[in-house]
Amino acid sequence: MYTVRNVTEDLYWVGVNDHKTSLFENIFPIPEGVSYNSYLLLDEKTALFDTVDWQFAQEFVKNIEYTLDGRDLDYLVIHHMEPDHAGTIEEICYRYPNVKIVSSEQGFEIMNQLGYTKQDEHEQIIVKEGDTLSFGKHTNAFVEAPMVHWPEVLISLDLTDGVLFSADAFGTFGALDGKLFADELDFDRDYLDYMRKYYSNIVGKYGPFVQDVLKKAADLPIKYICSLHGPVWREDLGYIIGKYDTWSRYEPEEEGVMIAYASMYGHTEYTAQALASELCRRGMTKVILHDVSTTDVADLISDTFKYSHLVLASVTYNLGIYPKMKDFIHDLEALNVQNRTVGIIENGTWACTVGDKMEDYVNENLKLVDVLGDRVTVNTSLSVANKNDMESLAEAILESMAKNRELKAKLSK
Repeated sequence: MYTVRNVTEDLYWVGVNDHKTSLFENIFPIPEGVSYNSYLLLDEKTALFDTVDWQFAQEFVKNIEYTLDGRDLDYLVIHHMEPDHAGTIEEICYRYPNVKIVSSEQGFEIMNQLGYTKQDEHEQIIVKEGDTLSFGKHTNAFVEAPMVHWPEVLISLDLTDGVLFSADAFGTFGALDGKLFADELDFDRDYLDYMRKYYSNIVGKYGPFVQDVLKKAADLPIKYICSLHGPVWREDLGYIIGKYDTWSRYEPEEEGVMIAYASMYGHTEYTAQALASELCRRGMTKVILHDVSTTDVADLISDTFKYSHLVLASVTYNLGIYPKMKDFIHDLEALNVQNRTVGIIENGTWACTVGDKMEDYVNENLKLVDVLGDRVTVNTSLSVANKNDMESLAEAILESMAKNRELKAKLSK
């Protein structure tokens, strides 16, 4: 038995699932696992599209050998040189001495930078935007997709079956474990959060480049989307393309509030809970709270991309921003977060400076972010003296949501 599955009649998924890696790119926790997708075309010529991480070479090679069933491998097409997809290039070169290597010019440069040398013994075919390569019945057209999310990235479209090999675009965390197609999953329930976390943290900084690729893809006759991570899309392609369009324009996915709090002894946390309660009493129940000290920043960024409103609630620390909160705010800048409304809760026992510092940083470093004028200032712990300010902040959040809805309605006319 093998883990191979058909994508189309003559295109096969020969990838692997990873439940061993705990930190993707040694940064992002992936308890849900991840897949490394590779695809093998059996045409007049055989073509392998991308490889997998080196630690899964044995399983990967078994899938290829089983699918080829004695045939030789004619082409190895590399769309993206990140090691989780290019880690077994040399192994393929050793096992298939006649294989031709296809990649971008910069892709071959990165192979050399990674210390790969075996491909130098093989015919190398450099492709660029507009080039095509025929395998017999199938012809692939290549499109350059720089900075989605490395500079050398290519995507290609099988002009016969409409299969888009999209590199890391439309990828997601989450192992597949036997399933292959998005329509075999309860995607919104089980994978959408993983996909948003993947996009916002891996690709999020490069929204303008994603927009450029989406414009190129708009005119392509796409019937399947084959990413290098996650399920294959063959139905409702507009849904997933729409998600990428929203995220890459830095527009909120939905109306709601993410409250990120930094609390040393629980007082700021309680204040954040009180704001959540006030919002829910007023009918806004799409509220989520995160402790910046215990929530991985990948999840903080993902929910920031999801919701329209962000509240930063922090204790003053060494007359400044609590370190974990400062790290989160720096990541907002690094990942180019914009088009959000921000509220502030500050706490301090003797010198409450954190609110001004957070507001100044947001105003100076984030684009198109509106900081609400209503602020809650807590003197050590929440008291009845904060009641009016808490109600004002909740009301300001709801009013800004109403204004956003009105603006969208006008723009849609």
